[in-house]
Amino acid sequence: MKYMIASDLHGSAYYARVLAEKFAEEGADLLVLLGDIYNHGPRNPLPEEYAPMQVAQVLNGLADRLLVIKGNCDSDVDTLISDFEFVSEAVLVSGGKRVFLQHGDRFSAENLPKNCGSGFFYGHYHTSFVRRMGDVLVANPGSVSLPKKGTARAYLLLEDGRVTLKSIAGGLLAEEEVL
Repeated sequence: MKYMIASDLHGSAYYARVLAEKFAEEGADLLVLLGDIYNHGPRNPLPEEYAPMQVAQVLNGLADRLLVIKGNCDSDVDTLISDFEFVSEAVLVSGGKRVFLQHGDRFSAENLPKNCGSGFFYGHYHTSFVRRMGDVLVANPGSVSLPKKGTARAYLLLEDGRVTLKSIAGGLLAEEEVL
């Protein structure tokens, strides 16, 4: 199974459409969103084409191929416009390796969850990276709509235990095996 993993849309209809196009181009089976889907958050500027209802329309069209983690800017009222559920955390298995998913507001590279398996993927910080922390592969796709610290608008691919960080604009940023 091929997973595409992105985070922190923050209500950008423009980047929701771009992400849906990339999902189709990549031929992934499941789109995993690591939270902060509709609301921009009080510390963030408004993203390009801020239109949460349009984001809902794009994502509702993919509802049967979505796994959505609840972020700190996601609220219970967001479920009223969504044809999918928000979950607090999840686990994926790829290449026989277990990868723990959470938004990143409770766990991070410096505070790994107990029993996270071979990998921990999270969003929240809007900075993309893939790095090893001891025996755990830690990855963050950054933010699709509001990247920070000079990082690219990016997403992760996970297939057969291999993680790839790719720029929305095109190009490979990092690649690593989940051990």
